[in-house]
Amino acid sequence: MPLPKQYHTSKDYWNLPEGQRAELIDGTLYDMAPPSYRHQFLIAKLSFVIQEYIFSHAGNCQLLMAPFAVNLDADDKNWVEPDISVICDRNKLHDHGCFGAPDWIIEIVSPSSRRMDYSTKNTLYSEAGVQEYWIVDPEKERTTVYRYAEDAAPIIFPFHSPVSAGLYPDLEILISSLLKDM
Repeated sequence: MPLPKQYHTSKDYWNLPEGQRAELIDGTLYDMAPPSYRHQFLIAKLSFVIQEYIFSHAGNCQLLMAPFAVNLDADDKNWVEPDISVICDRNKLHDHGCFGAPDWIIEIVSPSSRRMDYSTKNTLYSEAGVQEYWIVDPEKERTTVYRYAEDAAPIIFPFHSPVSAGLYPDLEILISSLLKDM
């Protein structure tokens, strides 16, 4: 849901009242609803699996979870908080967040974020230079994978099918197995 005002900038984003979370997309601030238990559970499980893979393979990439600010194109009109960001160019990382596109972004769909994740952010991430974008949809029990770097059509994986990461082809994640402990 957009917050009132015609056009917002980074200054407005960084001056939000403490505790208020929002994303700035094309100069519009969008209020963020608190995530559900299932949403947070999936973020934690996915982050653990990916981080373990990065560590065990001496990877250089950094995984960061929301709330973490990402200024996709290092301009004054787009600040997002992806659920999970994997950034391989550590020069993009600063105290205020990531300046430039992460290599891999994962969003967990919530009822209030469905349209934003599938449409607005999909376009934004593609145009910003994100290599891979996963939309994990607990309601539909599927993961939609966009591999923008390959200019390929999206691939839809049911939760009971393993999903391989474009950034790490030998990393396969079975979402259904992550949910069994919930």
